[in-house]
Parts: sequence; structure tokens; C-alpha cells
Amino acid sequence: MSWGAERAARGVVERDFAIEADSGRVPGVFWSPEGTDALRGLVMLGHGGGADKRAPYLLAVARWLVRNHGIGAFAIDGPGHGERIAPGAEVDFEAAWGSPDATDSVIADWRSALDFVRGSAGDAPLGYWGLSMGTMMGLPLVAALEEVRVALLGLMGLWGPNADRLAADAPRLKCPVRFLVQWDDEIVPRDRALELFTCIGSEHKTLHGNPGLHVAVPPGEMRDSTVFLARRLGS
Repeated sequence: MSWGAERAARGVVERDFAIEADSGRVPGVFWSPEGTDALRGLVMLGHGGGADKRAPYLLAVARWLVRNHGIGAFAIDGPGHGERIAPGAEVDFEAAWGSPDATDSVIADWRSALDFVRGSAGDAPLGYWGLSMGTMMGLPLVAALEEVRVALLGLMGLWGPNADRLAADAPRLKCPVRFLVQWDDEIVPRDRALELFTCIGSEHKTLHGNPGLHVAVPPGEMRDSTVFLARRLGS
């Protein structure tokens, strides 16, 4: 486990890292406020299918959290994505999620990354943000980590390779959840997404629906999701 390159711009420090998990080498990136080690919160960011830890929308969310709320954030490459495939190779989504233990393996990756980042971030209140495959990874993770205080999920339903696991884990969620649905989603059927929202066991959960296709979440909705996390993390 090690830290890599560090960059700073407009008040945000970005540091690469890599951990060795049971699944192999897992690359990640950590964002924090420049000039201080005191974080008001820490958010795990899960990318979508075909993307990676530096997807433009994740960079935007991370920077909003750091600059506007003093909250740190980190992301890792999901299985079969980013630096976890050979340079130039195409993402094979089905292969990445094809094994029966894929979800448990992802949870183990996140746990290892969290333990590593905690060495620098301390015990700041913990949240999760992840859409699409970020919910495939994140919902079971939030169910497994009782310390998660708040989660932003969505663009996913009882659909896809780990649909049964999502159905089993969703009732176990206890933290406040905001769930995003794109009403005209051409990838995840709307009724499957609404079924997943219904299964979530959190007492405090809200559904935010917007017109448009899978990747057309309004920018204002994305920005407001960071305010939702910040309020629940106490910043």
C-alpha cells in the first residue's frame, strides 16, 4: 500500500494511491482541502460502468465536497475498470461481475481502501456517493458498514448481474438515502429502479426523479447531492 503522485489546484489536493487487496492491486485517488488535515467528513465515490475513478463527474463531485464543505473524498477503480485492465483494453462489464463472489470482493476492496485512507483522513464522519455501477458496488457496501451516515444512490434497480444481492441488502440500509432516477433511462428500466428504492430499509429516504436518459442527470441535481451529504455529515 502506498501513496503516489500529489497535485494541488484551487484549494484541492489530489493524491494517487494503490492498495493490495485479495483481488489484486486496486488503484485509487484521494481529494482533500489544501493547507489542513482536518476533514469535516469523508465520502467514498463509486464510478459507473465503463468509467473509472477519474470520471469527470466524480472529479466535479469531489471538488465540490472539498471546496464548499471541507469534506474529503476518495475513489477506487471498480473491478475490470480503469487501471485494473490492460492499457488499451475495453471494459468487459459482464466479466467483471460474472463471478458469484464479485460483490463481496468489491466490498473487501473498499474496506481495504478505507482503512488506508483513514491513516491520513482520520475518523471523519463517513458517507457514500455512487450512481449506476456505483450503486451496484455501493449499496452492499453501505449495508456492510454501519459507520456510513448518509448515502447518495441511484440510476440502478433490481436489474443486472447482482440484482439478487441488491434486493437482499437494500432492506438492511439504515442511514438516510437520496435515490436518483432518470425517468427516461434507456439502460436501467424505471420500474426496476423504483422497486429497488422501495426495498431500501432506511427510515429517511427520498426519491429524486428527473426527465432524461441514463447519463443526463441535471448538473443542479449533482451539485445539490453534495449539499445533502454535507448536511448529514454535520459540516
